[in-house]
Amino acid sequence: MSQATKRKHVVKEVLGDFVTPTENQQIVKVISSRGNNLHETVTALGETFLVSMPTKFRKNIWIKRGDYVIVDPIEEGEKVKAEISFILYKDHIDYLQKQQLWPEGFKEEAPSQDKTNKQQDKDEEKDEGEDVSDSEDDESDLFVNTNRCNYQYSESEEEDSEAEDEDKEERTENGS
Repeated sequence: MSQATKRKHVVKEVLGDFVTPTENQQIVKVISSRGNNLHETVTALGETFLVSMPTKFRKNIWIKRGDYVIVDPIEEGEKVKAEISFILYKDHIDYLQKQQLWPEGFKEEAPSQDKTNKQQDKDEEKDEGEDVSDSEDDESDLFVNTNRCNYQYSESEEEDSEAEDEDKEERTENGS
């Protein structure tokens, strides 16, 4: 199987399937990446340990701090105590919360994230409700190239109209 085909199937599996943890599996939060496909995680009870990323996810799916994963325990591991079996995204988390399978220790964090997202949405709606012409005239968000000299351009309608009037007068004088 080619790398592209493998990636397509892995991504389809991760994004499409809604998995519930079995009695051996548990949901953990990724704290940091230790390198070499090892990630430090914390359980809902506060226990921290290392988990390994299986080869099917490597270079296909990325995880970062704050992501939630379902892990399978490894009995023979001293430092690495589990292996990632599934990566949870927002839709998966919502599904698990509706099924009442989300750990109590992580329930406090999820509403605070939702509140900040709702506040950002409200702010964006307020911004969209304002005059559109103001946002078009505002050039403060444009990229400034520091390698070029700054030239001051002044455009005024009075100067333009005076120049046009003078041109018209010259044309009429020359044409008459």
